[in-house]
Amino acid sequence: MVEATQQFYSLSAGNVHRSQFAEAQRLTARYEAAREKVAQLLNAPDDKTIVWTRGTTESINMVAQCYARPRLQPGDEIIVSVAEHHANLVPWLMVAQQTGAKVVKLPLNAQRLPDVDLLPELITPRSRILALGQMSNVTGGCPDLARAITFAHSAGMVVMVDGAQGAVHFPADVQQLDIDFYAFSGHKLYGPTGIGVLYGKSELLEAMSPWLGGGKMVHEVSFDGFTTQSAPWKLEAGTPNVAGVIGLSAALEWLADYDINQAESWSRSLATLAEDALAKRPGFRSFRCQDSSLLAFDFAGVHHSDMVTLLAEYGIALRAGQHCAQPLLAELGVTGTLRASFAPYNTKSDVDALVNAVDRALELLVD
Repeated sequence: MVEATQQFYSLSAGNVHRSQFAEAQRLTARYEAAREKVAQLLNAPDDKTIVWTRGTTESINMVAQCYARPRLQPGDEIIVSVAEHHANLVPWLMVAQQTGAKVVKLPLNAQRLPDVDLLPELITPRSRILALGQMSNVTGGCPDLARAITFAHSAGMVVMVDGAQGAVHFPADVQQLDIDFYAFSGHKLYGPTGIGVLYGKSELLEAMSPWLGGGKMVHEVSFDGFTTQSAPWKLEAGTPNVAGVIGLSAALEWLADYDINQAESWSRSLATLAEDALAKRPGFRSFRCQDSSLLAFDFAGVHHSDMVTLLAEYGIALRAGQHCAQPLLAELGVTGTLRASFAPYNTKSDVDALVNAVDRALELLVD
């Protein structure tokens, strides 16, 4: 990925979809080939269902503003899981304020997963949108997407799936699951920052109003008005993040060499190993969902910020805080947690280093 991005900045010239000279034409071909790679990753029916964005956050905001906002009426309902990252909650709160719609909370079940079985009770004739994460960025829990989508579609709802956390672990098959909209960010798949993807069914993308106005997204322009290109280009105004697209393409090629199921199994085994070891320490509390490669935890009486600061001194990189998921943490009854995210490149020695560092920190933090 790094090499591909460096080569782009060192050797490429021109812009995509604009210039006629040979290098620009080759660059455009690489740019569109990357779109096809993403379509293959998601088993999308057509590469024209793939829109380039700055990341998951922009993708969801685009759906909220360009698809949902023109259609929502006062009193309409948007069902959002309490487990969502703020990126799949705040855009819906914003569009609800703008339209008079209301956001309805889908609570957790005993397994700390969105309680999909409650959907038939929550869905009303005014329900329009279901926003649901593929995988929690805190607990690692994965709701039954297929069941949730079936419930939603039976009521005529449109489903927005936040795939930011899940895409690298098990990319969604958008056709098999019948997903309406799906979003993820390139950096979650070892690609560059600042590049993201929005998948949408063709008819839904075509129904969306443009996100931004400018070059490339228009067909004809005069002082009397303008006409737009078809999707996805009508949603991609201006000079795109070509370097990000090239880098993401290289990351997807690299990931294709790995057995994703084997890699996920290894990551989960490390999370289990760490959880089992830390569970022997007094005050340990785990918020990990079963079979997750994420381990969110804390220690009773120890502030997560103090712990993560000491762990950083010992060379351990964890995330601590609210993880952009304040409603979920409130539901869990905590103000913040530590989170270890295990990946295929981690080893058992990394787990040992984590546990040893926690022991050293506890000696300083616990009387």
